[in-house]
Amino acid sequence: MVTSFALLCLSIAIIESMAGILGNGIILAVSASSCIGSKTWSPYDMIMISLSSSRIILQCWNTLDFLMAIFFETSYYKENIFIVSEVIFTFLNYFSLWFGAWLSVFYCIKVASFTWPFFIWMKQRIARLVPWMLLTSCLHSFAAAIPFALDLYNEHNNFTAPLPMTNSSAMRITRKDSLTLLIYLCNAAISLPLILSVVSSVLLIRSLLVHTRQMQNNASGFRDPSLEAHTSAIKSVCSFLILYITYFMCVLLLLFSDFSPLSSGESICIVLMAACPTGHTLVLIWSNPKFRKLTARIWHHTKSSCSC
Repeated sequence: MVTSFALLCLSIAIIESMAGILGNGIILAVSASSCIGSKTWSPYDMIMISLSSSRIILQCWNTLDFLMAIFFETSYYKENIFIVSEVIFTFLNYFSLWFGAWLSVFYCIKVASFTWPFFIWMKQRIARLVPWMLLTSCLHSFAAAIPFALDLYNEHNNFTAPLPMTNSSAMRITRKDSLTLLIYLCNAAISLPLILSVVSSVLLIRSLLVHTRQMQNNASGFRDPSLEAHTSAIKSVCSFLILYITYFMCVLLLLFSDFSPLSSGESICIVLMAACPTGHTLVLIWSNPKFRKLTARIWHHTKSSCSC
């Protein structure tokens, strides 16, 4: 039975997911409109379209998943629906983690100013590398989700179909070894985008801090728009990094922890996991004038419609 606390957390998570769907819809609309009629897509638009599309699908699935957990709790946890839900959840979250990491890498390469040979090589070729980066992350996410699906399916069958007592010890050892190997593989799979995101964000923050200090030393006492832009960028990147790490930890706990269904720990993780992509989307909208403009137009149109 769903507890009151779990019901409250699921309701909050649904609201957060709906807000994220709306925000990512704005990003997708602006980015797609920039590409319509254009022969070549900018690497930034390709990343934003991929990221916003994956998050819309993920948050739609999460909303459906939360509703099923509330209204169809018994059948949801006892039938194969739970297996399908977990596999799709894993696959979509790998997608979201990878695309978020590539956005951090793109920001770092385009904005930071380092003189390292590899960094200069990446800066010159980033436009051609982005499509391959996105395709590779799709294939990697799919490949990483397959062993998880197979192990979860076998574990479910072994749980629902008891074996004779003589084989029970061997079965437990086999399942334990398989689960341990799975944890190592999945941790390695989702640690790669985390490492990319953390390293690129730290390098970008370092570069922005150096430029900010130089501007402060050369400031004439008047308000400097460039200095404010750098300060705002540092805050945005720090927010990205905090939200990304929090999201990563919540996904890791939900996939590999021993939480009982809809326990207090799992419910808190669900709320945080739903909040992080939405918070990241809001920061993206706030930091991009094109996204802000469409958001303001939608808000103005909504207020006008309500007043009528």
